[in-house]
Amino acid sequence: MHFAREDLYTDLETRIRYLHSFLDFSSRDIEALTTGSKYIKALIPALVNIVYKKLLQYDITARAFETKTTTYSGPIDVGEKLSETSPQILQRKMFLRKYLTRLCGDPSELDYWSYLSQVGHLHTGRSPSSPLHIEYMHIGLTLSFIQDVLTEAILSHPRLSMERKIALVKALSKVIWIQNDLFAKCFGGCTRLGARLGARLGTYETAGLPIGVGGGDRFRLGVRKVSDRVSSAASEATGHTGGVSPST
Repeated sequence: MHFAREDLYTDLETRIRYLHSFLDFSSRDIEALTTGSKYIKALIPALVNIVYKKLLQYDITARAFETKTTTYSGPIDVGEKLSETSPQILQRKMFLRKYLTRLCGDPSELDYWSYLSQVGHLHTGRSPSSPLHIEYMHIGLTLSFIQDVLTEAILSHPRLSMERKIALVKALSKVIWIQNDLFAKCFGGCTRLGARLGARLGTYETAGLPIGVGGGDRFRLGVRKVSDRVSSAASEATGHTGGVSPST
């Protein structure tokens, strides 16, 4: 199977196709994510609190909520020590809840992956609208931590069969690692070619439109859309109000 190296750095759809092909991300994974979305959504409130408790344990990540960067190590003027209930932390928790909810969207749409790419770009410090610069090391660690918490919570769920647990964990792992790759891409391209071709970070072209400006056209992954039965299950999941607490 051929993928042009240059296209991997200049065209988001090509990069996503390559990642999906290499990771064997297929309709099975889409079905697992769609039918399991209600369980993931139920975990989000607890997961967000766990993540920010972890981030506030380390000064290098905690100070980023004051300075919007992990590269600054000088003194900062803060009125009081940040806590999980500080206004800026509550705001960041809201953003993380939104992000995790978007992960429960439709992975067969290019807009789904465009959003993940935009999230990467927003953390590089290159976005004029949101000059947030979080070094890639801390991003990767946070993604790994999120994956660990989700994996434990799903595998310990009392109402899911082992088959469904395995399918959901595998699908989520692939999505998180694709997100990790998109972060790596935005943080400078992994090679000189990537750095040169990725000079216009965040301006992948899809059907002649900038990233995230699609008209909702179906993204053809080489896999078929899941059945009406799965779509019905997704609708049911959206209205689910039950709660599942992950083990910590």
